Amino acid sequence: MSREVKLSRIDSTLTDLSYPVSREVAAESFEDVTVTFADGEANLGELISETPADEFASFEELRDEINNTLPREAVGEPYQSEGEG
Repeated sequence: MSREVKLSRIDSTLTDLSYPVSREVAAESFEDVTVTFADGEANLGELISETPADEFASFEELRDEINNTLPREAVGEPYQSEGEG
């Protein structure tokens, strides 16, 4: 069964794994998860498989690597900060 999670709520999903974890195991574990973001969606397993790290020591490390692979449109309009206003 496929799962869906918002990018802003990804931490709770990533904590389902036991760390440290290899990239392959993490990618396989989340191949049924779709991440939704500001302008679209992506498969979480595929995002993980595109990261350069071979292993993740913690969910924070995995989350940071995922964030580094996201396209710019995943986090909102270019050059805008949600803290402005």
